Amino acid sequence: LNRMLHWIKNMGGLKAIEERNKVKAALIYDVIDESGGFYRGHAEKDARSRMNITFNLANEAMEKDFVEKAKAHDFIGVKGHRLVGGLRVSLYNAVTPEAAEALSQFMKEYERVNG
Repeated sequence: LNRMLHWIKNMGGLKAIEERNKVKAALIYDVIDESGGFYRGHAEKDARSRMNITFNLANEAMEKDFVEKAKAHDFIGVKGHRLVGGLRVSLYNAVTPEAAEALSQFMKEYERVNG
């Protein structure tokens, strides 16, 4: 707990962490929202999580391909929950804005190639 509190302080405090998480989530939600239905988000806009972003593609085969290609680009853990399916991006506090930006670029490229 002490390490985490020091990390939060070193990152600029809770407000800075909150702003950082808003930026990271916006990077991914913007890709989903601007995809014209290629990526299909689950949550209503006013109920979206900043930590776990869930979405689907057109079918399970495409989702499996997305997971494999994401892993090849060092994005791991994007497969959705085993009971729910789909895809899930987890943007926990330790995930950097740069990592979220890289994932958003991967998602745009995946849509460009497969859309």
